[in-house]
Amino acid sequence: MSRIGADVKFQDGRSRLAATPRMTLDVLSRLDVDGILVRTIDEAFPTLDEAAVSGFARAADALGMFVRMGIGKINPYMTAELPRVRVLGEGSYLAGMQRMIRLCGSYGWTEVWTAVGGFKSGLPAPFCFDRFRTDVSWQAQLEATSAFIAKLEPTLRAEGVRLNIETHEEITTTELLALVRAHGEDIVGVCLDPANLPVRGETVLDGTRRVAPYVHLTHLRDLVLARTEEGLSRFLMPIGDGQIEWTALLGLIAGRDDVDLLIEAVGGTRAEMALRPDDPFWRAAHPDLDDGEIGELERLADRQARDAAAGTAPDVAALRANGDPDTTYRDFLERSLAALRRLLRTVPAPAPRH
Repeated sequence: MSRIGADVKFQDGRSRLAATPRMTLDVLSRLDVDGILVRTIDEAFPTLDEAAVSGFARAADALGMFVRMGIGKINPYMTAELPRVRVLGEGSYLAGMQRMIRLCGSYGWTEVWTAVGGFKSGLPAPFCFDRFRTDVSWQAQLEATSAFIAKLEPTLRAEGVRLNIETHEEITTTELLALVRAHGEDIVGVCLDPANLPVRGETVLDGTRRVAPYVHLTHLRDLVLARTEEGLSRFLMPIGDGQIEWTALLGLIAGRDDVDLLIEAVGGTRAEMALRPDDPFWRAAHPDLDDGEIGELERLADRQARDAAAGTAPDVAALRANGDPDTTYRDFLERSLAALRRLLRTVPAPAPRH
């Protein structure tokens, strides 16, 4: 059976679960979680202090927990947003990334997380997505990202480390697969976040099928698509509380010994993100868009509206309601853990590798 872990974000060494990375392991162990993906190693260990990192590794081993690590973003046009990586490289973002890769390799943490862009809360859609920056085109960002990966290739190969680029809210599976093929699947793979796929106009199952052979990390959570004044909006939900067909999805990735199932919980909000399939500007920014997949997303939103009107699903106001970040985060994680364990008992044999 697949191992279940939790993706955990840190800020200056603290997570929503505990005050230190070591204490976070204890909390996850009490929840009977098999392992952890530390989203970014420098946020958990800001100076990469060797004693702190080695103590964390020993603690995880003593608890019988696996460890995966994340490193900084790989889009040179957004590196200014991550100044600590440059500090770690004594003025060089590249050197900072290489330092983190070597550290991960030295501990055998060879499947690492990364992403190409991000979401800027507070900015209007679609300019909150790096894909829609107006100072540089998205194609130029993809080309710069590919060039940066090429600079990292010698270090990745020397350490046996693979970058797993997330199906994040700014990139399509087609674009992600182009990066895998350009650099080789030995050093570039995929971190599958199925709940992000609709943000770029892709259905969960179609997008997952495209990247499944290259998936080595996961960020798992559920979603609801709803019609709003923005067009369609994606809201995050605990696993089993949304619209994802989990048995079919897990059938594509679960059971493989090279894929761990990592829950990415959120707290405070449902992380609403808008997509605008009726907007010509939005559609023009997605040359690989499939009308059939857009139609399926619209049907899901229509179903949500009917269910909300019948009182069997939350309406948009309820989906937008905020809660205590720490309490809702813990609830999201625990509900997802329970649901994923139930679902795994029904999953068919995994799909064969390519």
